[in-house]
Amino acid sequence: MLLLRSLLYFLGSFITLIILVTVALSLFFLPFKFRYTILSKWSMFCLWWLEYTLNIKLQVIGKENIPFKPCVIVSNHQSTWETLGFQQIFPPQTWVLKKILLCIPFFGWGLMLLKPIVINRGKKLKALKKIIKQGENRLKNGIFVVIFPEGTRQPYKKLGKYQNGAIALAKKASCDIMPVYHNAGTIWPKGSFIKHAGTITVIIGKPMKVKEKSTKKLTQIIKNWTQKQSKKF
Repeated sequence: MLLLRSLLYFLGSFITLIILVTVALSLFFLPFKFRYTILSKWSMFCLWWLEYTLNIKLQVIGKENIPFKPCVIVSNHQSTWETLGFQQIFPPQTWVLKKILLCIPFFGWGLMLLKPIVINRGKKLKALKKIIKQGENRLKNGIFVVIFPEGTRQPYKKLGKYQNGAIALAKKASCDIMPVYHNAGTIWPKGSFIKHAGTITVIIGKPMKVKEKSTKKLTQIIKNWTQKQSKKF
């Protein structure tokens, strides 16, 4: 039954994605906010469709902590759900991601229209410079930047090594960092087609200033905060 429902979710979400990306591609000349408005309707549909087909619900704790001024969102990385859920929780945003994702038909094409910061993780120094340069540009143009410091998705209850890119960007752009934790890996596990009924909880921490502490220290503070939230589940 779960397989059938997961397949039903996939078909509905993919058909909707094709329609919205086709519309957005034909309007590529419009400003970012218009393209974002169109494409974010896919994530809105997907969250509704997840609840309808698989009884997957969303609970957000700390939404009042989201600032009006764009900042760097730093989150743990454990589920494909993040791409969908964050678009409906946070203001207009873009992401740091691998180039290979842009090659995925329709999904990758839609990503290209949302000003992602595309990096080659094999060239760490070059990738960091690109994150800082392009990330600062996005922030100055009113776009939040989402960074998953672990780099790749991890199994539920496991945190990978946290890289310093998010803090380095926030320091250069003189903006806050906002820690985020979620447990989507329990519902939509890493690399799994099968999804399980339940409630995904997202915890949003208070924005943190970056001037007073070192990049390494702040990275560790965020990781410690994330570990603390994970113990609640």
